[in-house]
Parts: sequence; C-alpha cells; structure tokens
Amino acid sequence: MAKAKKKFVCQQCGAASPRWQGQCDDCGGWNTLAEEAPESVFSARHDLQSGGRALVLSSLDSVTALPDRESTGIAEFDRALGGGLVTGSATLIGGDPGIGKSTLLLQAAASIARRGLSVAYISGEEASDQVRLRARRLGLGDAPVQLASATSVRDILTTLGRGEAPDFLIIDSIQTMHSDLIESAPGTVSQVRASAQELIRFAKEQGTALVMVGHVTKDGSIAGPRVLEHMVDTVLSFEGERSHQYRILRAIKNRFGGTDEIGVFAMAEEGLEEVANPSSLFLTDRAESVTGATVFPALEGTRPVLVEIQALTVRLASGATPRRAVVGWDSGRLAMILAVLEARCAISFANCEVYLNVAGGYRIADPAADLAVAAALISALAERPVPGGAIFFGEVALSGEIRPVAHSPLRLREAAKLGFGTASVPANLAGEAAGMDLRGYRTLSQYVDHVLGRG
Repeated sequence: MAKAKKKFVCQQCGAASPRWQGQCDDCGGWNTLAEEAPESVFSARHDLQSGGRALVLSSLDSVTALPDRESTGIAEFDRALGGGLVTGSATLIGGDPGIGKSTLLLQAAASIARRGLSVAYISGEEASDQVRLRARRLGLGDAPVQLASATSVRDILTTLGRGEAPDFLIIDSIQTMHSDLIESAPGTVSQVRASAQELIRFAKEQGTALVMVGHVTKDGSIAGPRVLEHMVDTVLSFEGERSHQYRILRAIKNRFGGTDEIGVFAMAEEGLEEVANPSSLFLTDRAESVTGATVFPALEGTRPVLVEIQALTVRLASGATPRRAVVGWDSGRLAMILAVLEARCAISFANCEVYLNVAGGYRIADPAADLAVAAALISALAERPVPGGAIFFGEVALSGEIRPVAHSPLRLREAAKLGFGTASVPANLAGEAAGMDLRGYRTLSQYVDHVLGRG
C-alpha cells in the first residue's frame, strides 16, 4: 500500500492543501489550515475492484413510490419543505443568532409529539432546563418531547440506539457536536463533517427525520465546510432582521421538492406565528396618497406578496455630489433605471440625492420591480402622488422598453383580492383582467409622458 499523504484543511472554507501555509488560497483566511488524519491510498487498481458489494442497477422508467412525508403541524414550515418532512431525510436550517431557529423547531417538535410521534430534541448549546423554560413560555410545556443536553455524537447515537429510533430528531446545533474519532475541537471542518455524517447515517438507516441547526457566518452563509450542505437533503435559510417583526423561511436546496417556496412568520410573545397573508406585513395602511410610494406584486415561488416601494429625492446645490442609498433592492439596478430615465425619458437626477427603500425590510431580486421603482422615482421628483389602488410591474430594458414578466395573472389576482383596481403593466397585458383596469405601456417614456402630461 502506498504511503498516505498528509492533508491540511482550512477550518473556514474546507479547502485542502498538500502542505501547510499561512494563508488559505481559496478564502484568504490567515492561520486557518490544520492537519487532518491521512486517508488510506490504494496502491493498485485491482484493490478497488475487490471486496466490494455488487450494486443493483435500475432503469429510469422504473416505478418508484413517492417518499412518505410527515406534516410538522406548521403550514408555513411545510410549504418551505415542499409538503412536510420526509422520512429518513436530513435537513439543515441556518440563520442569524436570535432569529428564531430554535423557537421554530421547538414549536414543530411539540406539534409532532402531540400527534403521537416520538420526538427527541438534543441541545448542545443549552441545558435541558433552559429548553424547558422556553417551552413553558411558548405554552408547550405539556408536549411529550424528549430532551437531552449533549455534544458527543457517540453518546447521542448510543442513547437513541437503545430503544426504538425517534420519528423526529433535532440537533441544535451541528457546530457544537464532536466525534471522539477525530482529534480536533468542536466546530472545526473535520468535526462538523464527521459528526454530520454519523447523524445522517443514523437517520437514513432508522428512517428518522433529522433536522440540524447550523450557525451562519457574517455574510449569511452556513458556517463550516461547504460539503455539509451537499451531505444533507434540504437546506433552509431563516431570514429577517431582528428589528423587524417578520421572518422568512426559504429553501436553498431541496431534493424532495422545489426551492421556490417560502414560509412567512411573525415573531410574537408566544413564539412564531404563521402569516397567511404576507402582503399585510409589507403594505402601509394610510388614508392619503404620498409622493414616491408605489406597490409592487412580488412573487415568491407560487405566492404573490405585495410590497411597497418608497422613493425620496432631495435637490442639492450645484456642484455637490449626490448620494444614492438603497435598502432592499440592487443598487446597480437603481443606477440602470436612473440612466434609462435620463437617456430615454429626458428626466435627470444629476442634482438630486436619491433614496430607495422596500418597506418592512423585504428584499426584492425580481426584475419585474423595475417599473414600480421608476414610477416611485418619477413621483418623488415631480412631487405627484401615485393614485391609490394602483400596482406596477414590468421589466425595463436599456432601450426604455417595458418587457413582459412571468406569472402576470397570478400577480393581478392577488392584487385584485386585496382591493387594488388599476395596474400599470407591459403593453401586452393592456385591457381588463381579474377585475382590474390594466394600463399597458410599451416604453418607459410613454408612462412618463402620461404621468407628466407631456404631449
């Protein structure tokens, strides 16, 4: 057998290097490389072909039963998962500290346990008494959830293997777990990978639905090795600002469903509450129209969410450098809209500071918001309020053309259901639909001429 080679692994990104060096070539971190135990190397090709197990191959048209799903009892959680937890699956949920990950999982655990299924909640960050106190505060103290505080994977698997495996297992969090087979501290790349691998193997063999909480880095990505996200079946991101009430549970990866659905929650004293109508969180309830405010029907998967886009312009003295500030939208796309307004519509913001905000802390990545942003900017600059009961959507091209966008009927039906009567849309939708008056525009200059009364 050939001599095993040394390997140094970055503890931040998981990149491997054949030798130690001060800085990781992949992530740029300093003093992050640590030596891992070498893996065995096969010396000849025939070693790879002997001692293995013959696999059973099947064709693509083989009939396969759909995986069994178990509802968490929380509709918004099930929506993000694609219909519920799959038996024997591994799910990783990440989010900023204090965002509500443990609260959400404790509520789900209590709901599942009350239906007669066995649930085990293993906390590596809190004592069992602390988890009980949170459960009582949330009104879940009577739920038959089995608690334990442990960080040793060997101890956890030994305990769970004594009797019948639980139907639902929560590990909070995977970064606190450690395996005594690896000589490194908890939270390192090798420990996280080894611990997750043992827990996932247990879940697959026993048919247990496993959910692991993962820490996130300052840029919002899951901390630890990237391979952790490849090992699990589903990766969920729990998003939101701690200063705002709402929380969004978004699927980043899902082997058993789509990644275009979200679950929306509101943080309350009794825990996380489901929000059946997310538009109510992001629309301002005002009696009078104000300048620079438009409503855009965003789309999250198959769910329309109406949000308010707010714009403010401040004129400056000549020679001053104007500022551009954006919250909840792409600053580069704002610069493009401003350039199109100046080049194609003869509207200049060169001597104005521009502030753009998406109300409620919501973040928009949909290009269909271009027309709503342009309408808000024009309203703010001209000091003309947008008529109440109107929505805007359409993608603006560099030529000034307003292009069609996906799922327009879905957006219109949601707006009509909430009482909106008119919509400024691409020209191909002009007319009437969903009980709304559709005002179609082929170019952005046509909309500007209509608003400003230019012939």
